[in-house]
Amino acid sequence: MGVQVVVTLLAASLMHKMAPHCSFARWLLCNGRYKHPTDEELCALAGKQRPKGKRDRRTNGMTEDKPLSVPRDIDLRLDTSPITAVDALVLRYFLEYQWFVDFAVYASAVYVFSEGYFCLVFFTVMRHYFRSEEGGERSVCLSFAFLFLLLAMLALVVREEYLEFGLEAGLAAVAHNLEPILKPRGWEWTLPLAKLAFKLGLVALCSFLGACLTFPGLRLAQTHLDALRMAEDKPLTQLSAASFDSARLWALVALALLRLAGTRQHLQAYLGLAPRWARSIRREAGRIPALEIQRKVGIGVGIRITRIYCYVSVVSLQYLGPIILSLHCTLLLKTLGQHSWGLYPVSPAVSPAVSPAVSPAVSPAVSPAVSPAVPGAEDAQEAAQEIWALLRCVCAPPLLRGLFSFLTWWVAACQVVTSLFGLYFHRYLAAS
Repeated sequence: MGVQVVVTLLAASLMHKMAPHCSFARWLLCNGRYKHPTDEELCALAGKQRPKGKRDRRTNGMTEDKPLSVPRDIDLRLDTSPITAVDALVLRYFLEYQWFVDFAVYASAVYVFSEGYFCLVFFTVMRHYFRSEEGGERSVCLSFAFLFLLLAMLALVVREEYLEFGLEAGLAAVAHNLEPILKPRGWEWTLPLAKLAFKLGLVALCSFLGACLTFPGLRLAQTHLDALRMAEDKPLTQLSAASFDSARLWALVALALLRLAGTRQHLQAYLGLAPRWARSIRREAGRIPALEIQRKVGIGVGIRITRIYCYVSVVSLQYLGPIILSLHCTLLLKTLGQHSWGLYPVSPAVSPAVSPAVSPAVSPAVSPAVSPAVPGAEDAQEAAQEIWALLRCVCAPPLLRGLFSFLTWWVAACQVVTSLFGLYFHRYLAAS
């Protein structure tokens, strides 16, 4: 615990010092962006010079109230320019995006270091053993919230033999651990109510998570389709239960890293909305104001060319948020659920049930030979020991394993549902 606290404080200090100079979030965001054409460039494409005096402006059909207009079928090609760190500072929500991504990177680094340190300690101890002789948006969100509320209720109704979360087993273990404590006080009737309240709270949490992941799923579907457009030109062996759990953890981590590897391509596909609109206006007849080209609404998404770049940090948050949430849920499942990465054997988890031979209410916290110096200290220590035993009973590894297994599945399921809906929407509905 002491080493992890020191490493966490060191990582926080390092993040504060390194953020202005080296930022992973800024590196992800600094792709090439498309610039809107200037009035001079539009006049050159239209085959005329930009009028300088009032007579020239009147000759070209321009007044003070009528802006410059050019034909729609001009050969408009948008130039690209790299995004510098200074350019990124003007983006909306850029500081929140930078803090979120950098914090996730440093938190993951602290977790990896802690796991590595614990593995090192374990191998050191094992080596010692071997050498010695002796682990809108509002409506859409509300609609998906109610949809995910029903799905969560259905998921919790399905029998454990089909989904294998281990949630019922975890609740049963907690009820078994709490029964010796509650029964002498006549509170055993609260156990069914507590299980019902826990499931209702879990359903509400799942509905909230589903609503939060709705638009990230829709955005993922759009950027995935755009990325596919830009890129047009072993047998399974039988595993043990522990090895299968480890394989699932590795698969989740690998999928999260795979999606992280495609971040720059998806963000570049989002920025590619600007030249796609520029190509679409060539099929239209008539003239179009130059200001409308520079600030034109994009196809079906209501985004202007100048606003596409300003909105890229929000799109980055929508893309990276679900990935980081899924990855950290997987890491919490591994740690609190007492799973293994498969690198070393882990002893089976032991439920922290109170031994019937020694009850927390009667086990003395102070040795009988040493009387407490402060009056009432023994009662306070016994009460603290009862509270600690109660917390250990509630936070049992089987319950945490079932809880985070369900949450990890739920976050992934929400992303799949919203992404499939987004694929259908952007391919068939938005196109029409």
